Amino acid sequence: MIYYGKQSINEDDIKAVEEVLRSDFLTQGPAIERFERSVAEYCGAKYAVAVCNATAALHIACLSAGLGEGDILWTSPVTFVASANCGRYCGASVDFVDIDEKTYNMSVTALEEKLRLARKENKLPKVVIPVHLAGQSCDMARIKELSEEYGFTVIEDASHAVGADYLDTKVGSCVFSDMAVFSFHPVKIITTGEGGMVLTNKRELYEKLTLYRSHGITRDTAKMTRESDGPWYYQQIELGCNYRMTDIQAALGCSQMTRLDTFVARRRELAARYDALLKDFPLVTPDVMEGAAPSWHIYVVRVLFGQIGKTKQQIFAEMKERGVVLNLHYIPVHRQPYYEKLGFRQGDFPESEKYYEEAFTLPLYYGLTDNEQDHIVETLRSVL
Repeated sequence: MIYYGKQSINEDDIKAVEEVLRSDFLTQGPAIERFERSVAEYCGAKYAVAVCNATAALHIACLSAGLGEGDILWTSPVTFVASANCGRYCGASVDFVDIDEKTYNMSVTALEEKLRLARKENKLPKVVIPVHLAGQSCDMARIKELSEEYGFTVIEDASHAVGADYLDTKVGSCVFSDMAVFSFHPVKIITTGEGGMVLTNKRELYEKLTLYRSHGITRDTAKMTRESDGPWYYQQIELGCNYRMTDIQAALGCSQMTRLDTFVARRRELAARYDALLKDFPLVTPDVMEGAAPSWHIYVVRVLFGQIGKTKQQIFAEMKERGVVLNLHYIPVHRQPYYEKLGFRQGDFPESEKYYEEAFTLPLYYGLTDNEQDHIVETLRSVL
């Protein structure tokens, strides 16, 4: 079977993990800082905070932004549920901004219109989370301008986009945002098994992120409310979480970072091959915004169902019968039962709902060979 995603682990990765297992530190050791420094330097950000997964990263980013009860978070409907759930964890309300019909990222036109209405109704968001779907950056320059005009914090959900470029910067540089979040799940571009990271250029946010990552506890006497009792002493000064990454994961991440550019180059090559091989199919292939160079975590196509006589369910089933497992990224979050209970309904975000009806994800990962990709395309031709 050819699956939609797959990690790439080599002997150097295994050796890096083995070295940690033979060392004095399995967690809260030096590998964490090495991994954080590696990612921060690659992206051009000042600070990085490694955590156990990207959901945790989104949560502490929201906490560090001061999001709480009575506040509002906006994100895209076409994302994994974590991009919205992080606001709910903080007690905030969540709303969505419909997607652009070409890039499938948050539409800046829809965002601007929604902000104008929200200002009139005194319901402006405190946090906006643009999602870089498939590894393509949103129009962050315009989103930054809007954040300055309307006063919201920008947290990039760059879970798909490590290694991507935007306007001569690396995604994660935080040039156009307050914070950016990466995911290191096994199907992502690099992996730590499970894992995530928050990047920022602001010292104040960095200090909050590190505090919320580990129970809200500090050993910094300058932050304590009274004099220390001794070298063992610590204080919990905020309600934080246990979101720490292990040194085992961080060692794998450091090793994977040495191959990040190689991974991205191959993914871009495979995406370009798909573009060429699928040009005569009854499909819409991905559109790339000017100024963006995606890292291609996934490759999404949309079916022109008016030109074929099959349903999406039939396409999925017939492809699987022939050894190719498709996926779908994503079911619009507002259509999930939890969010429907909060009042969202079918028809609220029509572009996202149309996308869901037509889209599916083709296999794309570093180890996918040209022959395997050719087989996927020919199988899809036969099924369609």
